[in-house]
Amino acid sequence: MPIDPVLAAYSDDLYIGAVAVYVLAMFLHAFEFVGSRTPLRAKALVATSGDAVETAPEEPPARTVRTRSDKCGRMGVAVTIVGLLLHVGAIVLRGIATERWPLGNMYEFTSAICLAAVVCWLVVLRRSPLLRPVGAFVLAPMLILMFLGGTVLYANAAPVVPALQSYWLAIHVTTVTIASGLLMVAGVASILYLLVKAGKTGRVSVNLPSADDLDRLAYRVTVVAFPIYTFAVIAGAIWAESAWGRFWGWDPKETVAFVAWVVYAAYLHARATSGWRSTGAPWINVVGFATIVFNLFFINMVVAGLHSYAGLS
Repeated sequence: MPIDPVLAAYSDDLYIGAVAVYVLAMFLHAFEFVGSRTPLRAKALVATSGDAVETAPEEPPARTVRTRSDKCGRMGVAVTIVGLLLHVGAIVLRGIATERWPLGNMYEFTSAICLAAVVCWLVVLRRSPLLRPVGAFVLAPMLILMFLGGTVLYANAAPVVPALQSYWLAIHVTTVTIASGLLMVAGVASILYLLVKAGKTGRVSVNLPSADDLDRLAYRVTVVAFPIYTFAVIAGAIWAESAWGRFWGWDPKETVAFVAWVVYAAYLHARATSGWRSTGAPWINVVGFATIVFNLFFINMVVAGLHSYAGLS
C-alpha cells in the first residue's frame, strides 16, 4: 500500500498547529477563569431566577458591556473551533496519505480521542454556556495527551499490520475512541466536583460551577458515552471471533476494557441510588476514568498481549 509522504507531512504540520492553537485557547479560558469577578454560581442564580419576578415595563436595557474576562472566554471558544478544524484536517490527511482508516497506532488513536473530547466540550458549551471558564481544566489533560501523542507515541505514516486490515477497525476502534473522549470530559467534571465538595480548591472554587452542576455534567456525558462504549466492547468481541476464532480470550486489553465497563455501569447505578449519588458515585466515575487511561497507556505499551501491535508502531 503506497504512502504519500507529502500529505503525511502536511498532516503532521496540521497536528502541530492544532496543538499550538489549543494551547492558546487554554490560556484564554484560564484568563477568563482567573479574571472573572462574578462567580459562576451567582451567574447561574441570576439566569434561573431572573424571569421569576415580573416587573413593570421600563426603558429598553442599555447595551451590555462585556468584561475583559468574558471577551477572553469567547475568544477561547472561537480559537478552540479553529484548533478543531486543524485537528480534523490532520486526521483526514493522515488517512488519505496512508489510504486506510487513520486509527492504526497509538499516535492516531490518542489524537482521535482528543478530537472527540474537544467536540464533546463544544457541544456542552452550546447547551450550558455558563460552564465556559472550566474550559482550561478540560483542555489541559487533552493537551498533555496530544503532546505525548506527538512525541513519545508518534508513529510515521505506514500501513497497518494484517490483523488491523479489516472494516472492524473503523467500527470498533472509532466507537472506543468516541467513548473515551467523552469519558475524559466526564472524568474531569467528577474530579472538579470532588475538589469543590472537599473544599480543596480554596479561592479558585469561587469561579467554579456549583458541585451540582459539575455532577450533572459528568452524569449526562457518561449517559451518552456508556452505550457507545458498550457497543465498542461488543464489536471488539465480534472482531476477535473473526480474527482469532474466539469472542473472548481474557487478553489483558479485553479484560481491562471489561473492568472499565463494569466500573461505569456501577457509576450509573450508584448515581441513581440514594446515599451514593453525591458521595460514592463521583469516586467511581474517577476510578473508571483512571481505568480508561490505564488501558490506553499501560496495557498497550507495557503488557504483552494480542493487542500489542497497537503500541508505538
